[in-house]
Amino acid sequence: MATATAEVQTKAENQNGEQKTRHQEVGHKSLLKSDALYQYILETSVYPREPESMKELREITAKHPWNLMTTSADEGQFLSMLLKLINAKKTMEIGVYTGYSLLATALALPDDGKILAMDINRENYELGLPVIEKAGVAHKIDFREGPALPVLDELLKDENSHGSFDFIFVDADKDNYLNYHKRLIDLVKLGGVIGYDNTLWNGSVAEPADTPMRKYIRYYRDFVIELNKALAADKRVEICQLPVSDGITLCRRVS
Repeated sequence: MATATAEVQTKAENQNGEQKTRHQEVGHKSLLKSDALYQYILETSVYPREPESMKELREITAKHPWNLMTTSADEGQFLSMLLKLINAKKTMEIGVYTGYSLLATALALPDDGKILAMDINRENYELGLPVIEKAGVAHKIDFREGPALPVLDELLKDENSHGSFDFIFVDADKDNYLNYHKRLIDLVKLGGVIGYDNTLWNGSVAEPADTPMRKYIRYYRDFVIELNKALAADKRVEICQLPVSDGITLCRRVS
């Protein structure tokens, strides 16, 4: 399950010293300094191309009290493009919430594509399931409720699962990211990609340790920093950390 990383009502000073409220886009986790620039990106290149089903799911999710846990619309667009560029057919998603990124993936895959999707909360997933079904892509999804690590351990027992996934997206409990990586590196194929979400963690990874932070930001901050260091040192992958949404690190398996 993803973790919210932005304040809905955070205020920023403009150049004249006046207060203005940050916009309330669902999934707004942008690290851009300018809200106006982020809004420009959404209104110019994201929303005009957003499939109607994804717009519907985004609006449903907006009514949920934990709506900031959702994947942002610009990140959903990025994932869709990436999946098409690498011709992904078999993917995995750890952390689903209401399924916005899952729907983006399902729409991007060919009709015979498959997604193994895992989340500890089926109730949240079922909020988005009617939209996924209406979009005609539910047959691509194998949803498993519960912790992901036991499922991954079972997959690793099957030699046929090794190196079988084209793409894996992780947007779940940050304190288990390294545990996921230790397993996923054997499940993704050579040349395949693992994407870890929230790797800039509200910008806190670059802040001094004594900087005032919300409790959940501080708690997970060290786990994210540890992950980033581990990925940078892992010679089995090429990495690229992008400031999309709250930060996403792509790992391409090379050995």
